[in-house]
Amino acid sequence: MSPKVAIIYLSFNSDIYLDDVVSSLEKITYPKDMVEFVVVDNPHPKFGSSMRNLEEKLLPISGQSIPHVTLLPQKENLGFAGGNNVGIAWALEHGFEYIYFHNNDGFMAANCIEKLVAALENDQKIGAAQSLLLLYPETELVNTAGNSFHYLGFGYCGSFRRKKSDLKLREIEEVGYASGASILMRAKLLKEYGVWDKDFFLYHEDLEYSLRMRAVGYKVCIVRDAIFYHKYQFSRNQDKFYYMERNRYGVMLMYFKWTTLILLLPMAIIMEFGLILFSIMTGWFKVRMSIYAYWLDPKHWDLWLEKRKHIQSIRKVTDKEILKMAASKVIFEEKDINNPLLKYIANPLMTAYWFIAKRIIFW
Repeated sequence: MSPKVAIIYLSFNSDIYLDDVVSSLEKITYPKDMVEFVVVDNPHPKFGSSMRNLEEKLLPISGQSIPHVTLLPQKENLGFAGGNNVGIAWALEHGFEYIYFHNNDGFMAANCIEKLVAALENDQKIGAAQSLLLLYPETELVNTAGNSFHYLGFGYCGSFRRKKSDLKLREIEEVGYASGASILMRAKLLKEYGVWDKDFFLYHEDLEYSLRMRAVGYKVCIVRDAIFYHKYQFSRNQDKFYYMERNRYGVMLMYFKWTTLILLLPMAIIMEFGLILFSIMTGWFKVRMSIYAYWLDPKHWDLWLEKRKHIQSIRKVTDKEILKMAASKVIFEEKDINNPLLKYIANPLMTAYWFIAKRIIFW
């Protein structure tokens, strides 16, 4: 019998995406009676709840042309991590073996779940696996073939906008970290090692979970033939800038030993000066200062040091192992962010620094 899979769909103004989601659910090759489509609706600050549309489109066909549907409306926006955790709690309570996270703005290929489950069933050392994400409607182009994790905590899409036909991927391949847009996790590991970290709220929670899996001895992989189509739009706003920067510091603090942090400190300081300059050029200097203000508040250090204490207590591998997939350069999607200063000065400098540092890290 096939394992039970809960698909967690985090709805956030999902009305414009739902038709494609429904169509993909009707076509899935995985046994529909072993799947639950769990919709967690985070209300949008401008457009409000999507529950009326969800009820009208999903409930009449629930358990018939699509898997059975469970709707979990929320009174407030819990963010990506908090919203998904509501779905996780429901799935764990109802005995599901696998939990698949389905982004709001995309849809699965028919055999996506089947391929992901098969990969984890066949290799018990895979802790989490992502789909190959393709852009939609530019389906010949890659959204991410496994995200890249930089040694200073940055995360970005791997192989962004490369042609799918040019990829040299094995059927299952280890990656820097798995994209939360389409990722399958083991229920037993979520029980044992915890769910998404709600304090991240937005951005890098998938990076943190991937590092958590690696820290306790599991692999994080991409399954090449499990396709997810993503209506991806690179958002460039102050909230994203704030949370990505705030959270990357948190990731480094949680996972790296003090000796690693000290070793990386000179390069991190140089990068900070570059980021301050970037924030002045883009008009985001106040946001940059608010990030520093957050980390200068002692109560926030108490929170993150407690997280660090927990991670360091459960980890089973060295920093060398955790950092084995780390990237040496940062490549962002937008040309005005991936600018000449980053391309010709910062990236060569960071690459040279990492060439030396990774040979020093033996712990």
